Amino acid sequence: MIFLFTDYGIEGPYIGQVETVIHQLAPNEKVINLIADAPRNKPKESAYLLASLISGIPEGSIIFSVVDPGVGSDEDKPVILKIDGRWFVGADNGLFDIVARQAKAIEAWEITWKPEKLSKSFHGRDLYAPICAMIANQDEIKKEEYEWIDKHQWPDDLNEIIYIDHFGNCMTGIRAKSVDKQLVLRIKHQDVINADTFSDVKQGRALWYENSNGMIEIAVNQGTAEDDLQLKIGSHILLST
Repeated sequence: MIFLFTDYGIEGPYIGQVETVIHQLAPNEKVINLIADAPRNKPKESAYLLASLISGIPEGSIIFSVVDPGVGSDEDKPVILKIDGRWFVGADNGLFDIVARQAKAIEAWEITWKPEKLSKSFHGRDLYAPICAMIANQDEIKKEEYEWIDKHQWPDDLNEIIYIDHFGNCMTGIRAKSVDKQLVLRIKHQDVINADTFSDVKQGRALWYENSNGMIEIAVNQGTAEDDLQLKIGSHILLST
């Protein structure tokens, strides 16, 4: 299977164009749009989100991973990483830092193959989609092996909002297993305590809980944490006990 992890958004032609290229080159592969609203132009926050989503992805899968504000420049090299048996394709701009750091085994290659036509603004369609198809087809790919290095040294857990869903629930970059349930989050002069379910607190009250991907998430029972707590991608969260 080929999974798409992008900040492209559902609206517009981008996801459809990527899927079209993959289908033309690897028609027997199942393509799954894992997420199209990763934090826009934010590889750092997206790195924690990507790491939180891969546990349900089987080994051997290919993850088209594109959150690339530097597209078209020479700022970040295009790479293929094989991390614990899964293939990741995208720009080496930090997006793979957290998933690679948590890995048991990693191999890395810089992509040297170039298509006949390479748009300056859409490497996802012109470069990374064909590479994903080549991996799926087990084709030879022009590439050079290199030693992957964690260049950014971001923390293992990020005390920031990394994703906001349709309901206004706000996911942090903090793994729930890394903290005690007595932890209190301090947000906009309000103490937010842990609860197992939304209904454990009164309607309109905020809570934090372990979400389905194992991350600390903030919500308001029958409300919107994004609006009620004035949170956005990158908002810092204070922790206290």
